[in-house]
Amino acid sequence: MAKTAISTPLTPTPVASYSQAVRRGNQLFLAGQGGFDATTGELAGPGVREQTRQTLQNLQHVVEAAGGTMDDIVTVRVFISEHGEFAGMNEVYGEFFTEPYPARTTVSAGLGPGMKVEIDAIAILED
Repeated sequence: MAKTAISTPLTPTPVASYSQAVRRGNQLFLAGQGGFDATTGELAGPGVREQTRQTLQNLQHVVEAAGGTMDDIVTVRVFISEHGEFAGMNEVYGEFFTEPYPARTTVSAGLGPGMKVEIDAIAILED
């Protein structure tokens, strides 16, 4: 079973040695995305809400480039810069997912300068 890299110009170009996503069979592994706008290369804003929205839009662009939808995502890992940012992130997160929700882990972690959130995911696509 071949491993295939997935990419889209709608999402920021990786700055290191990794793919935006990798598909193997019907499994899609999406790299962590931050709240960066692909056009400007800048963060979507200083707050967790606008960064979460941009982060999830970036993930959506990648899963769609692989032929899937956000409904195909089965698990998500959310990294937030401060636990106090959880409510704002969770509010926007709810705009992108419907029941049954993906499994999710959320942790507070040190992120890059100005970053409030980073999210990665795994999706199961139709064969």
